[in-house]
Amino acid sequence: MTSGGVSFRAASQGLPVDGPSDTKGRQGPVGSESDVSGGLASADSPAPISPRRPSVAGAPPPCSPSVRALRAGVGSRGRPVPRGGEAHEIRSDSSRRRLSDLPADERPRERAARHGVGALSLQELLAIVLGTGSRRACALDVAGALLDGGLRGLAVRSLNDLERQPGVGRAKATRLLAALELGARLASEAETAAPVFRSPAESARHLLPRYGSRAVEHFGVLVLDVRHRLKRETVISVGSLTSSLVHPREVFQEAVLARAAALILFHNHPSGDPEPSAEDLSLTRRLAAAGTLMGIEVLDHLVLGAARYVSLKERGAL
Repeated sequence: MTSGGVSFRAASQGLPVDGPSDTKGRQGPVGSESDVSGGLASADSPAPISPRRPSVAGAPPPCSPSVRALRAGVGSRGRPVPRGGEAHEIRSDSSRRRLSDLPADERPRERAARHGVGALSLQELLAIVLGTGSRRACALDVAGALLDGGLRGLAVRSLNDLERQPGVGRAKATRLLAALELGARLASEAETAAPVFRSPAESARHLLPRYGSRAVEHFGVLVLDVRHRLKRETVISVGSLTSSLVHPREVFQEAVLARAAALILFHNHPSGDPEPSAEDLSLTRRLAAAGTLMGIEVLDHLVLGAARYVSLKERGAL
């Protein structure tokens, strides 16, 4: 039996060596082209070196799990990676626009400090309220997406709806709604401590900024003294997207506690259309009748919509 070492030395010295017969009965030396493609290297030749790629600074090591997965055609979540799809697995945030990349005089906070908040656009003001963006978008981009439906469209969105917006979440959504509520309350504040309501227009001017754009129905009362000055403003009921439940007992309980002489009823329509329904007219008549029995006059019932209102007193329902 010929060992591998003897065969190697014989072949290197050019001596004939009996090798295995091929299918045609011919013999050939071990290491010939008929045995191994490319032949064996001679003893005098240096051993072949497998080519290696030069190392690149910052590149993942060859044994990195992400590299092994990509070479196997499998993504980081076990999903097949399409040809040329490596860019989807190894993400780079280099294309993300960051506020710090903007010139200092174009960043919202710096512009507000230099020119005042009145010089800022809606998108810049909203970006300041948000504070930060997300991993894929800066605060300005998130603010722009929120303003797709305009400021009024943003005002009617709910907390659950806002927190599902990419780049927002619960904390930013709550902060945003609080800022909108502050603006609404500021707009409804009168110059005097006790505003007086002598006409439907005056009542609407007070109520529309606060309730006209609500996403669900709110029913409330303005409790007035004998001179129709405001003593208390109370929301009695908050309903669903289409209706609220109101009982006369709850309405006049507030009036009795405040020793009211008169009431103005109000509620909003989430649809934005203030046209009163048959239920609105029926409820108004019931509450007006209850007020007559108790000696507390129902002066009006305002139905609020998107920057519009309907006075049921002007419509002849009272």
